[in-house]
Amino acid sequence: MADEKNRVCPVSLAGSLDNRIRRWLQNPRKILGPYVKEGMKVLDIGCGPGFFSIELAQMVGKSGSVIALDLQEGMLRKLRDKIHGTEFEGRITLHKCEKNSFGLSELVDFALAFYMVHEIPDQERFLNDIKSVLKPNGQVLIVEPPLHASKKDFEGTIRKAQDTGFIVVDRPKMFPNKAVTLQKG
Repeated sequence: MADEKNRVCPVSLAGSLDNRIRRWLQNPRKILGPYVKEGMKVLDIGCGPGFFSIELAQMVGKSGSVIALDLQEGMLRKLRDKIHGTEFEGRITLHKCEKNSFGLSELVDFALAFYMVHEIPDQERFLNDIKSVLKPNGQVLIVEPPLHASKKDFEGTIRKAQDTGFIVVDRPKMFPNKAVTLQKG
């Protein structure tokens, strides 16, 4: 059953991750507005086909940048195709991570982990990877879907984050999702 719980969303479902209905239900600007400012360097963890990445690139402006990180080359290819020939091509860096490591050395102001933490078998390692790339006082927003992450599992993730040295800053309301904003301690 653990394989079922930690299965990564396949590239074949990428279209369901980036559409008008989702944009209406999960407006990226509304969700990210409190955290992302012009000039920031932002990490979009598990970026998929770029639902949040492109909006993040608009929000950070020409002086900021986005690292779009994904485990699957197919997801990164979809994002690459979307931004090819646009102003975002120079603002979004695509980065293929490994199964157990981000493989990043750059520091970021903010990280987003939207609907993907439940797919991670080793959450302690994952949280340490986030912590290692955040600037001092950097923040991460973790949002989990209602059907894939139980309240107990989500609270367990928060405890692991606190054990890793993160401080809970906020529990934003994003019904029916579970959400937490953490700051590097």
